[in-house]
Amino acid sequence: MPTITLISFLFFTTLVGVLTWLFTRHDDHKSSQGYFLGGRSLTFPLIAGSLLLTNLSTEQMVGLNGAAFTDGLCVMVWEVVAVIALVVMALFFLPRFLKSGVATVPQFLEIRFDHQTQVITNLIFLVAYVGILLPIILYTGATGMIGILDVQSMLSVPPVFGFDPDFVTLYLIVFAVGILGSLYAIFGGLRTVAVSDTLNGIGLLIGGFLITVFALGELGGEGGMAEGASLLLEQQKERFNSVGGQKSSVPFGSVFSGILLLNLFYWTTNQQIIQRTLGASSLAEGQKGVLLTGAFKLIGPLYLVIPGMIAYSLLAGEDIKADHAYGMLVNRVLPKPLTGFFAAAMIGAILSSFNSALNSSCTLFSLGLYKNVFRKEATEEQVVRSGKIFGWVIALLAMSIAPLLDMTDSIFDYLQKMNGMYFIPIFAVVLVGMLSKRVPAVAAKIGLVCGFAVIAIGYFVPPFDTIVASLHEFHFLGLVFSWLVILMLVIGELKPRETEWVQQDVGAVDMTPFKYANFIGLLLVAAVVLIYVTFADFSTLEPFAN
Repeated sequence: MPTITLISFLFFTTLVGVLTWLFTRHDDHKSSQGYFLGGRSLTFPLIAGSLLLTNLSTEQMVGLNGAAFTDGLCVMVWEVVAVIALVVMALFFLPRFLKSGVATVPQFLEIRFDHQTQVITNLIFLVAYVGILLPIILYTGATGMIGILDVQSMLSVPPVFGFDPDFVTLYLIVFAVGILGSLYAIFGGLRTVAVSDTLNGIGLLIGGFLITVFALGELGGEGGMAEGASLLLEQQKERFNSVGGQKSSVPFGSVFSGILLLNLFYWTTNQQIIQRTLGASSLAEGQKGVLLTGAFKLIGPLYLVIPGMIAYSLLAGEDIKADHAYGMLVNRVLPKPLTGFFAAAMIGAILSSFNSALNSSCTLFSLGLYKNVFRKEATEEQVVRSGKIFGWVIALLAMSIAPLLDMTDSIFDYLQKMNGMYFIPIFAVVLVGMLSKRVPAVAAKIGLVCGFAVIAIGYFVPPFDTIVASLHEFHFLGLVFSWLVILMLVIGELKPRETEWVQQDVGAVDMTPFKYANFIGLLLVAAVVLIYVTFADFSTLEPFAN
């Protein structure tokens, strides 16, 4: 590794750590509200920065660009549809969460339904985070770092116990990143996570755009960036289509079923993401932060999709895995003095998603299980300490699982598929809980358990897995969601609550909404439609092909 790369990497990484400490050194890390919700003091810049970078991690940078390497522009649907979900979060879900003053989604379900519903939801979240989310974050982060910094050459790792040197290197990077991320999340609390996210987000956004600029310049040669853009459009004319064909990972029909539902859950009820919105100082600040995130997501394809397509042109003919394309592209096109800076920003992205998911896991365990089930008389200090101990346990478990994901073909497709198992049932229960007043707790529990079981069976149990594969898993998720909602509503008609549920305002924050929230939300949705239609070529769909 060139000296300048190492120096720039260490400088930016240290700078973020020092600034985060300066901004948060006087924070309350002893009370549960201070540790898990940042003392409900988060303003819209911190909320937007933390939301963006928690999402903009290596499973996005590496995984989505890898998907674009394979399928082209149509995978931008994950970014543009997210804007619609963020608008729904700002206008519908956030006011209801803040009105109840909850720290977690399961807490809201306990208020709406009962204690058992809260426990079941907590357990589903924790199993999903430990077994799916945390390992994927670590794996994609390590894969990206290895490609960018050429870690194998730098460390010259020998085979260990018969394992391939590349696999050993992967394990070393996973544990290094996991331990550093755990320090942030476990000792710092939510506000530390939010501040470091925002600082790293600035670096990653700049770095992400620079990759696109330098990659276009590399493709254009002496003609520069403009020639590169022209060549890209010429070489991949058919791949510059927002409409996914039946053989792509995102066929057009799935936009209105599984893809929309997965985005709605992710941005409205996924504890890892929405926890920083639950720490908002007011409803208006929360709405501004969420809508600002939506505006940033509109330009996401420029650094999350286009580089993968450029890599397809630059690395044509090379036998590489799609998930390795982004790291190889960065290593090839980025000037060495900037490689360390971008690697540090990538480390920040890894840490952001990892420590956010870890902090949320600690919150779910401490407030949902430890305080609510195991030790109801626990003090604030004991609750916080239980979260820290639990955090170290699951962090080590996730580090051990992460390298095993190297056997998957596409980590982004794998992530979305596995997310569906818990995204869909939880989202269905939360939505029915908010929209209905008489659906009872038993309906929610049946919805959670049956939804999780049905999706798992459809994914992994023959012959159902074959049927789901022929249907496409995103359509399958849409059908399961519809079935769960209908099932819960029918139970509500047959065995309704004795009294209507009425949500109470606990006075946790000022509930005055942002004055321009509806107007900005409408503008963002219009922008999504415009972007999608501009790049749409419906002639590629099979019914219209002839």
